Amino acid sequence: MRICPIASGSSGNCIYVGSDDTHLIVDCGISGKKAAAGVNSLELSMTDISGILITHEHTDHIGGLGVLSRRYGIPIYTTPDTANAIMSTPGIGEIDPSLFTAVSPDVPFMIGDIEINPLRVSHDAVDPVAYRFKQGEHKGAIVTDLGFYNDYIVNSLKGLDVLMIESNHDINMLQVGPYPYLLKQRILSDKGHLSNESAGRLLSEILHDKMKHIILGHLSHENNLPELAFESVRMEITVSDTPYKGGDFPVTVAKRSEPSLCVGF
Repeated sequence: MRICPIASGSSGNCIYVGSDDTHLIVDCGISGKKAAAGVNSLELSMTDISGILITHEHTDHIGGLGVLSRRYGIPIYTTPDTANAIMSTPGIGEIDPSLFTAVSPDVPFMIGDIEINPLRVSHDAVDPVAYRFKQGEHKGAIVTDLGFYNDYIVNSLKGLDVLMIESNHDINMLQVGPYPYLLKQRILSDKGHLSNESAGRLLSEILHDKMKHIILGHLSHENNLPELAFESVRMEITVSDTPYKGGDFPVTVAKRSEPSLCVGF
């Protein structure tokens, strides 16, 4: 399997996940043209994509979905409430309702040879989910847009080979930055986004000897820096009550608006 961020950040998200035989996209918050170019950079075409998995209905996750659905007729997998919210989102345009397949948290399903398990997350959307993937012995997950984590999230993310996790903001940068007070409170709330420090603490609870790679994603342009996210997360791991140090595992930061390192596992 491999996970390849095509774009990841507060301005738009699109991530490829696939095996040799099955090719998927998680979210499409960038233009259809950019999404297609990102898939082409992986030596694939949009006609190879078997499904688009949507986490929630915010524009930075569905902005290009209407164009892709109309142009390629790719099946869309998401929860029923999220599908309804997408259909009523201005600017997305008409999407054929028959393209939607309903998914439910903690109910695994198959697309090709990949088993997908939606996970409940806390975010200010109607019914947001994250996704865990399994193909044979290979296990990965993409978890962004969650205001906090709990035992359910920790247990759901154990035993992974690769994890792409949100590292959205530096708390100090957010607090002193230009955002309005109410927006700052939303981001810091239990239905907002994980800070660098929270991402590091979550990782500390799920690391194990066989984890192969960590991808930090969904960084805020205004309230974070790639270098800061990288160092902060590694520091949290180092000071945590675990046998691991921040340098024990490969960590990369997904790029905002272009394809990033493709991680195979």
